[in-house]
Amino acid sequence: MAVYHGPRCRLCRREGQKLMLKGDRCKSEKCAMERRPFPPGMRSVKRRRSTSEYNTQLREKQKLRRIYGIMERQFRLYFQRAAQSKGVTGERLLQMLEMRFDNVIYRLGFAPSRSSARQLVLNNHFRINGKKINIPSYQLNEGDVVAVTEKSKNLETLHSTLKAAREIPEWLLVDKAKLTGTVVRTPDRSFMPANIQEHLVVELYSK
Repeated sequence: MAVYHGPRCRLCRREGQKLMLKGDRCKSEKCAMERRPFPPGMRSVKRRRSTSEYNTQLREKQKLRRIYGIMERQFRLYFQRAAQSKGVTGERLLQMLEMRFDNVIYRLGFAPSRSSARQLVLNNHFRINGKKINIPSYQLNEGDVVAVTEKSKNLETLHSTLKAAREIPEWLLVDKAKLTGTVVRTPDRSFMPANIQEHLVVELYSK
């Protein structure tokens, strides 16, 4: 499984906005976008950025990939599945990304970032409907219950993140006492990232 291991703040600077890739750090003064709000690279402040239609679509696709921590080949597979399924392709793509195991862990408030959630999943800290699953890309469905394993209930990362004030989307239900979360329903567009223009991604892949 290919994963990006480079500096994440560089990705935010490249897209020109905060992608919340490093959890609470992105909300602090230490955030690179606060100190250097321009693209990375030598003399990037003076560099002119292309405003062509293709570049606009490409940047939107790259932004979406980076928010969910997905490499190009896997992202293309998600798009193909979305295009073949019923419904609006762009919205179906976002639904698939939101229903990933690692993203659900992040949305439930069990991890400060999606990359941290991915690591927790890989290290077998969670169960789905009582079954051991450590695949970050695993697709959850309505009614699925995610629970922290007994051996992991004392993890400081879990409790410190749950104490932080984070809004849990309405399509999820979390029980902080039992350390469980339930997928109440499939999320609709209103609960997905508002800074994404998915129609640009569809236009890019439809060429």
